[in-house]
Amino acid sequence: MSVEIHINNVVKRYGDLTIIPGLTQDIRNGELFTLLGPSGCGKTTLLRMIAGFNSIEGGEIKFNEQVINDIPAHKRNIGMVFQSYAIFPHLTVRENVEYGLKLRKLTKTEIKKKVDDILEVVRITEYQDRLPERLSGGQQQRVALARSIVIHPSVLLMDEPLSNLDAKLRIEMRSAIRDVQKQVGITTVYVTHDQEEALSISDRIAVMKKGEIQQTARPHTIYTRPYNIFVSTFIGHSNLFRGHVQSTETGKAVVFADGYTVPMDNLSEEAGDGMEVIISVRPEEFSIQQEGLACKVRTKVFLGKYINYSLGFPEEMLLPDQPSIEFSQDLGHAEQVLEVGDTVTLRPNPVKLNVFTSDGSRNILRDVVHHE
Repeated sequence: MSVEIHINNVVKRYGDLTIIPGLTQDIRNGELFTLLGPSGCGKTTLLRMIAGFNSIEGGEIKFNEQVINDIPAHKRNIGMVFQSYAIFPHLTVRENVEYGLKLRKLTKTEIKKKVDDILEVVRITEYQDRLPERLSGGQQQRVALARSIVIHPSVLLMDEPLSNLDAKLRIEMRSAIRDVQKQVGITTVYVTHDQEEALSISDRIAVMKKGEIQQTARPHTIYTRPYNIFVSTFIGHSNLFRGHVQSTETGKAVVFADGYTVPMDNLSEEAGDGMEVIISVRPEEFSIQQEGLACKVRTKVFLGKYINYSLGFPEEMLLPDQPSIEFSQDLGHAEQVLEVGDTVTLRPNPVKLNVFTSDGSRNILRDVVHHE
């Protein structure tokens, strides 16, 4: 039976080094919840604390109302899928999937029915008599997934399960994991550093940095209304411009450093006249117009469905130390294709703009969600 997971002010230390300083998060029954962040942010450490592989130095973790801090890993009723497939090379697909059920002393009839069902769910019935060496990487990962789910765990934990697959197989397995998880309805905690992967499979995403959750929200919310600059630049690409808030007769606006002004009707009350801000524009949120931000095309990369341009702006307009300023042009709607060296005027979509405090710590639009 699937459960809710309640993580209450948990702390993880290694000697004097604090990895997770006091993290709180609720994970809903039956959802696919992703921990996303760069290497070293604590996401795998937190997953291992849920699994029982790492000790907890403070706070508590509960499955529903049961505190599991002191329950050994093998008694937590969890399924685990690792980066390495960790399937037995000398056993067939069916024998690998049966393994956990045999440890639970089920009858042969019960084992056969459960294995038949899960092989069908993960679409590997036709490979059931093969040894792992005769399977592709994606097929082996399906075996690992089947073996974890067939025992009917309360929680499924997945640690970078697709990182060893090639690009095409990763996309295929994303859909497979999402479909299987929804069909089985098991609470799943998924760890990845791949933003696209997280956006494509998750019910909700928690973006982590240095052991702390920066924002928890649905994928669309995370992308369109990031809570701070870290989330904005880690999830996809964001172009960051200097600007300030201006009060007008009709309301408020943000003004870019070159004087281009964009009226805004969704700035919060704290956005006072003259307030210094950072304005974030996604590459796909520019359009070629008569009025907007003047810039020069530095490079051009053709990517099939769209063209990606890197742009040159005066330094005083930009937040420093950005890898590039980009404009992504959808060729399905392009009326004008640019060339390197062209000067162009780009208008940012005012509905899609995000506006942050000058230190980047907080989005000051009214509809931003920190935790949902």
